[in-house]
Amino acid sequence: MSDPFLPEHPAPAGLPRHVAIVMDGNGRWAQKRWLPRVAGHKQGADALRRIVRACARSGVTALTVFAFSSENWKRPVEEVAGLMELLLMALSREGPTLKQNGVRLYFPGDRSGLSAKVVKGIEAAEADTAHNRRMALNVCFNYGGRWDIVQAARTLAQRGEDITEESLARHTALAHVGDPDLMIRTGGECRISNFLLWQSAYTELYFTECLWPDFDEAELERALADYAGRERRFGQVSEQRGAPAVAQRHA
Repeated sequence: MSDPFLPEHPAPAGLPRHVAIVMDGNGRWAQKRWLPRVAGHKQGADALRRIVRACARSGVTALTVFAFSSENWKRPVEEVAGLMELLLMALSREGPTLKQNGVRLYFPGDRSGLSAKVVKGIEAAEADTAHNRRMALNVCFNYGGRWDIVQAARTLAQRGEDITEESLARHTALAHVGDPDLMIRTGGECRISNFLLWQSAYTELYFTECLWPDFDEAELERALADYAGRERRFGQVSEQRGAPAVAQRHA
């Protein structure tokens, strides 16, 4: 379990503290243009760069993205290899800028299935940004929600600790930033696909037809505006909350 990420400034009122994104639609974006799927992933990396900057400017303190799922190993070998190379390229190209802009990198996921070169790259990026506190960027790589729950339960069992909601939550891969307030999925699908299963119990969900490579700051603002108009009751009724019908970050 990582130490809690303590941002230097809280998120502004009405804004989600923690945003999670299922970045879907890269392959379809490429296919529409008669390009190889890897070309879509490269455009998707550019979209991620835009959204990281937009979230940091807005005051979001944690951004979690689904970069490579446990199930993505089933994809064509050349696509998987391309994704691994793209990750290494992004670490080399974007790491220094993220460090300079106060973004701390985390890579939640099962590293046992990754190559030594990839593991070395992500460990170096985490270490290089470890003192940043403007925003946490969690790049979930070889991650699955069911894997996350199992590894947390296994850790507790190995330590002989009781398995409770509180103890299990402390050992999930995203324990350092807490549960997401808003989850966005691009690409038109309306499911969360084994992403943050434990953490999304009360997360607000937002689905858009926009393919991930086309997702920009205007699309992000639409999602944030939609979130701001929701009431988060967490099993209670409005009168108990004593709050207007808008999203409350601390509700």
